[in-house]
Amino acid sequence: MSLVTLLPFIVLIGAMILMTRSAKKKQQQAVDMRNQMQPGSGVRTIGGMYATVKEVSEDTVLLDAGPGVELLFAKNSIGAVLSDEEYNRIVHGIEHDLKSDVVPDDASSLTETDEPSDDASAASDDKPIDLGKKDASDDAADETAVAKADEAKADEAEPKKTDGESDAK
Repeated sequence: MSLVTLLPFIVLIGAMILMTRSAKKKQQQAVDMRNQMQPGSGVRTIGGMYATVKEVSEDTVLLDAGPGVELLFAKNSIGAVLSDEEYNRIVHGIEHDLKSDVVPDDASSLTETDEPSDDASAASDDKPIDLGKKDASDDAADETAVAKADEAKADEAEPKKTDGESDAK
């Protein structure tokens, strides 16, 4: 066999070896992370539950999920061991390292000026809009006025034909 025919097989075998090495490395990191668990550290399970480690044994972990709630999990079901800051931020909503730049809740504080604008004073002089319910007689009068306005617009939109004009070309 020539080298050209063996080259695809060699590349395929090399790719498989590299993929298995990276998978083994990730598995080893996960095992190391689970072995570093100590009572009192915050964890997230693979199911997404956050809890505090209460007791660690060979294959199991006893978790404290809340007042009076203790759960026994397999060590393999721990997805991540969290730092204290991250655990408190997620579970209790406590922020430790806030930046000094505070973003306002709305944009109005970004656009406010000391001088009142002319547009704002003109808008406040307008009469208020009535959003209340109308009587049945008002509705009928409004509908007839709207219908007449629509007919007038339709008449203006279509120019009337005179003798001698046609659409054919």
